[in-house]
Amino acid sequence: MEKNTLFLVPTPIGNLEDITLRALNTLKMVDIILCEDTRETGKLLKKYEIKKKLLSCHEYNEDKMKETVVELLEKGNTLALVTDQGTPIISDPGYKVVEFLAQSGYNIVSLPGPTAFVPALTISALPPQPFLFYGFLNAKEGKQKQELEAVKQYPFTLIFYEAPHRLNKTLQNMLEVLGNRRIAIVRELTKKYEEVKRVTIKDFLDQNQELKGEIVLVVEGNNDSKAYQNLSIKEHVELYLFDGLTKNEAMKKVAKERGIAKSIVYQEYHKD
Repeated sequence: MEKNTLFLVPTPIGNLEDITLRALNTLKMVDIILCEDTRETGKLLKKYEIKKKLLSCHEYNEDKMKETVVELLEKGNTLALVTDQGTPIISDPGYKVVEFLAQSGYNIVSLPGPTAFVPALTISALPPQPFLFYGFLNAKEGKQKQELEAVKQYPFTLIFYEAPHRLNKTLQNMLEVLGNRRIAIVRELTKKYEEVKRVTIKDFLDQNQELKGEIVLVVEGNNDSKAYQNLSIKEHVELYLFDGLTKNEAMKKVAKERGIAKSIVYQEYHKD
């Protein structure tokens, strides 16, 4: 195992058996494990009989921990960073540490492994690609609606994480901003009470249900073929760039859809 390295190690999102052999071997081999919550990590380590020094590294102390991590690496330690569930940094702490180490030239290795949005997407029965993983929306209603407005025109499947006590309010905001789209509410993935509800936003709200547990919300993209009429030409081009097209392909497609010359699209796109 490489010295002076930080390993990003995904941990199970529910079922403790959902961990790779490489992840277990890495946790056994490193000198110190940085944890979002040492108690949660301790449960996993106890199951697999791994004893290591644990240090807290969470969203409230991450800025301070950057220097500590550098000091540990400089002393020749090999470190692992884990969060309570899933892959570090994906809607979890870790980004500030990784950004700082990358800018400082330290070695970082990210292991593949569990993350909730992938299985939620694959069982949603909504188009699997292209998709946009958004993570958590802002909890404040006004800002949340602004965020929803920003993705309203996207034709790809949208994936959000949401707390159960905020789910109904978020869906009400989605109904208002996005319209009555098909959704999949995926809760308690890999756990005993795993459940998928494939409904429309309105149908779910009409049922007046209160769900519990960890929730991934998968939302149908905008299927209105004329949705681009609400976009500027630049926004229309950027929509297809985000979808993976080259700039030339995107401009050509926009020109065809709008029935205008590509030169006009080019001029509008490059305006200051």
